[in-house]
Amino acid sequence: MSTAAIAEKRPSSLRGASLPKWSPYAIALGSLALAVLIGTLGGLHSRVQWGLIAALLFILGTYGVSARVEGRRQAKDRVATSLVWVAFLLAVVPLVSLVWTTVQRGVKVLDVYFLTHSMGVVADTEPGGGIYHAIIGSLEQVGLATLIGAPIGVLTAIYLVEYGRGRLAQAVTFFVDVMTGIPSIVAGLFILSLMLIFKMQPFGFAGSLALAILMMPVVVRSTEEMLKLVPNELREASLALGVPKWRTILKVVLPTSIGGITTGIVLSIARIAGETAPVLLLVFGNPFINTNPFEGAQSSLPLYIYQQYANSVGSGAAYDRAWAASLTLIAFVMILNLGARGIARWKAPKTGR
Repeated sequence: MSTAAIAEKRPSSLRGASLPKWSPYAIALGSLALAVLIGTLGGLHSRVQWGLIAALLFILGTYGVSARVEGRRQAKDRVATSLVWVAFLLAVVPLVSLVWTTVQRGVKVLDVYFLTHSMGVVADTEPGGGIYHAIIGSLEQVGLATLIGAPIGVLTAIYLVEYGRGRLAQAVTFFVDVMTGIPSIVAGLFILSLMLIFKMQPFGFAGSLALAILMMPVVVRSTEEMLKLVPNELREASLALGVPKWRTILKVVLPTSIGGITTGIVLSIARIAGETAPVLLLVFGNPFINTNPFEGAQSSLPLYIYQQYANSVGSGAAYDRAWAASLTLIAFVMILNLGARGIARWKAPKTGR
């Protein structure tokens, strides 16, 4: 028999023992069963505690089994992978629980009548009423804030990327960073101070101004990153043909990055759609339908949720309306995020084969 044939029959010394593919699932099931047993014997009634015990046992069990079969080096790799999965579950489980609870409690009164009627003369303790006035208020306030904040944010990002040099650009960047972290109540207090100076009553457009302040730094940052991703070769090719810089930005840079810019704007809209504090200070709330954002108090979905829950005692009609409005707001934000993903795919650069 030749040397090559003998070498083929011998097992490779570089390949050690390996756990089967189903071993992580088996370890996870065993850890979960042992955690339930420990929790039951120890008198722990919280499922969160059971889950944490199961996660700890899963990590320890993965290391022990892998170290015994595959060696310590491979065991450390499997432990790192297990930690990633545990962190993923710790992030997903509360989110799924939140959505499930909102859907379970929100569908009780969520119907066509609820979406097409306002509170009007319905008291908070009485059944009936709806969120039509709050939907109109949210759409108008968020829409006006977008018309103000999106163009200013995009133009500011264009200045910082294409023209920004020296101390002015550094100052603008610094203030954008500061505005990114300010609480929403601060923006509301700023607009409220102006309203008090001019002796103005609460109205919807005041809330739009506060929301625009919160929206602008998000738009600036997202647009700035998208503009930086545009290759400089495209700019240089356009400038080499004698095209002015402003036209290069308008015809080359912006069309190339329009997908990411639009996605950033839509995500910033979803961010401000759930703000309550500035709306509470500036818009004040109104149970009746007010389609004029420049006169009189208005309502909005976040403000409606806050007022209904505050006027409930943990149950009753107002409590159910608060959960139904929360479900509507989550659906609105979800639609915006799906729209942002669709726009990003639609405007993504097409690569030919």
